[in-house]
Amino acid sequence: MILPNVRASFGRPEAEFLISLAGREGENRLREHGIDALMDDPALVRALLRRRGVDTAPAPLVFYLLVRHALMEREILDRQLADYTAAVLLEFGRVGRAPRSEEPLPTSMYLADILIELERARGEREFELRAHLGNLALWMGGIFPDHITYRVNRRAAPPLSYYDEMGAAGFRSAAGMQMALQYGLGDLFVRFADQFTGVRSALNGLSDALFFPQPKDAIERVLREVSDRFHRSLDGA
Repeated sequence: MILPNVRASFGRPEAEFLISLAGREGENRLREHGIDALMDDPALVRALLRRRGVDTAPAPLVFYLLVRHALMEREILDRQLADYTAAVLLEFGRVGRAPRSEEPLPTSMYLADILIELERARGEREFELRAHLGNLALWMGGIFPDHITYRVNRRAAPPLSYYDEMGAAGFRSAAGMQMALQYGLGDLFVRFADQFTGVRSALNGLSDALFFPQPKDAIERVLREVSDRFHRSLDGA
């Protein structure tokens, strides 16, 4: 089960690392306003990237900072959304698929396979699959937009809007289940469903800039960005 608990894991080592980036001014900000105020400083992320701090910083801290600022650039200020998104990226990136559970979740990267299994799932298994649908759509649509666009242009895959629709539907349907209330995820999943396209698009920007900065086809990427911007404007995202 993926939970928004990345921020809660930060302690003294993370604070000391942040201060090493931000200097005395950062230390004062941490003391006076807390760690969130320090982590929300854009200068700190620039220092992280400029000094190659990514190579030495704890992975949860790096992912949270990158996601938080990518969302803030899109005026998505909900820290819990950033926290959950960072947890998704950490978990999927760590094992290359969904986290392990008592009954393994589908390892397929196709959302359709999850929908098929949902037809016969009930109870806790149904909740896990609905959340997994949202998580996988976010992972695939957010981090691999070039791959999806490549396949779309060759008529071998649905567009990014499909991932938005399925991801939002997964989170929204999971939000109303008893398990969501038990784990305190109900309100978060509703907010995630409402802002799924914006979060996914913010991850696209992060992926383009840092994870896959040299696309195989630069023209396809430009066209994808223009198309995505157009559809987000229609959705009001």
